[in-house]
Amino acid sequence: MITTSGLTLRFGTRPLFEDVNIKFTPGNCYGLIGANGAGKSTFLKILSGEIEANAGTVNIPSNLRLSILKQDHFEFDEFEVIQTVLKGHSRLYSIMEEKDAIYSKVDFTEEDGIRAAELEGEFAELNGWEAEAEAASLLNGLGVPEGLHTKKMQELKDSEKVKVLLAQALFGHPDILLLDEPTNHLDIASISWLEDFLYDMDSTIIVVSHDRYFLNQVCTHIADIDYGKIQLYVGNYDFWLESSQLALQQAKDANKKAEAKIKELQDFIQRFSANASKSRQATSRKKQLEKLTLEDIRPSSRRLPWIHFKPEREVGGVNVLTIQNLNKSIDGRTVLGDFNLVVNRGDKIALVGPDELANTTLLQILMNESQADSGEINWALSTAQAYFPREYASFFDSQLNLVDWLRQFSNNQEETFIRSFLGRMLFSGEESQKQADILSGGEQVRCMLARMMLTGANVLLLDQPTNHLDLEAITALNNGLINFPGTLFLISHDHQLLQTTANRIIEITPKGVIDKLMTYDEYLQNPDVRNLVNLMYS
Repeated sequence: MITTSGLTLRFGTRPLFEDVNIKFTPGNCYGLIGANGAGKSTFLKILSGEIEANAGTVNIPSNLRLSILKQDHFEFDEFEVIQTVLKGHSRLYSIMEEKDAIYSKVDFTEEDGIRAAELEGEFAELNGWEAEAEAASLLNGLGVPEGLHTKKMQELKDSEKVKVLLAQALFGHPDILLLDEPTNHLDIASISWLEDFLYDMDSTIIVVSHDRYFLNQVCTHIADIDYGKIQLYVGNYDFWLESSQLALQQAKDANKKAEAKIKELQDFIQRFSANASKSRQATSRKKQLEKLTLEDIRPSSRRLPWIHFKPEREVGGVNVLTIQNLNKSIDGRTVLGDFNLVVNRGDKIALVGPDELANTTLLQILMNESQADSGEINWALSTAQAYFPREYASFFDSQLNLVDWLRQFSNNQEETFIRSFLGRMLFSGEESQKQADILSGGEQVRCMLARMMLTGANVLLLDQPTNHLDLEAITALNNGLINFPGTLFLISHDHQLLQTTANRIIEITPKGVIDKLMTYDEYLQNPDVRNLVNLMYS
């Protein structure tokens, strides 16, 4: 258990949160959410003791062990991978070091023997004899092969280091676990393993993540940083989001009678409690949801941007795109080999799999950002494409204010139109006068999406559009793509975005292309498909 009392943190005169009194209890997983800059990562650092609050206290019983996911990828460069994981339990690791030092002595004394016996007793109590096996199991589960376990951390790629540091945080079954963006750089198999691992933990878990699917799978509660406070809610992220929107709508419906509001709330809670998550807390959470009252659900101060892609015209005919014998090599490596594809009207294609270079290169070729070595590409005459590239910083190498920046991409040049459009993308008032070259990553993405919306395209190509977006903007983008009536190419790590938008899954492998008309979950869970995927990589 971990509690805070009167916790306050200010940066200058700006308060992040004030007088926070909250209790996180064992057996629950809390998703810590808030707008960009709300202080989510900072709050975790306060809980871990890395930084101090201006006022208030954090109370953790002295017999409990806290573990946090490290963010410094270079901190353990001189250590072997297996050692790095073991260092996640500092007391156990120090015992192992002291034991080794004593047993290596040439002049072993009686005092050394007594001390060694004491250490051996504590070592056994901490399950030290199973420590290396547990560390290896964690690494294997996260997709770090045994051949890397004895390598130095500095020899690993960044994506591998992330997995090792996550294994370090999980090692030794900590009583309190703090995870800041644990799914970053993880593949689908590793994320699925992590979800199952967290299900089985009876620790107190607090996690910050922009992965809505992950939050929905693992969280029993949501801790929302809003209005300078942190409010706890029962349920996962989807429940919090829809309940806050319901509360906001009810607040606007001033003329609606109290009885109607209560009935609407009861229907909403019944629907969610009937579909409580499969986690270990499902039964108790269902009971907690059913006990909620109107006062327990509050509107959020955060707003969703308006993301709506409306094609100016439909694609004529059935075929949208035909690709024949497309070939492309980069630095001597064949990225696309004799690639063939026919895209039909209404196809919403998710490009998945570990070969992100192949996926990105395909979109670049389709948009003439890169040239194929050979092959033919034929778009239907009635198509119009809009592209969200993976790298877009060059678009903002400008001192234009946002009104003038967006005007470059609009047929309607009127100031009122541009300003209203920016307002719907959360750039209102003085925000619309920001210079393009000082925007944050999330603001740049919202501008790029606004640029796409102005094109009226009937084919969208998006390469990792959720990077840098907050949860609200990701949800708005997700809704916009669900409602888009045209053809879609999408590259993303966001499980929920892929599952709710794509109806066709394509994976480019070293031995050819896997192309299936199915949802993303069907693709992941179908045994025949998984066998085919394994065969294509073997």
